[in-house]
Amino acid sequence: MTTHEPGRDPRAPKPSWIERRREKIRAEVERNRRGDYTVPTWVLAVALVVIVGAWLALIFLA
Repeated sequence: MTTHEPGRDPRAPKPSWIERRREKIRAEVERNRRGDYTVPTWVLAVALVVIVGAWLALIFLA
């Protein structure tokens, strides 16, 4: 039993890598326009490290 994407004919040729990438980007842009975007975890982690580092620098260097 093979699985396929909903709404796509399983007999149709598989889309190329670039077509899948474009569709993924298009879907992300649509989500962002609707307001369904999220901030990646690594961005939040970097922001936390910068804030804590600045706070510690202010305490120890002032």
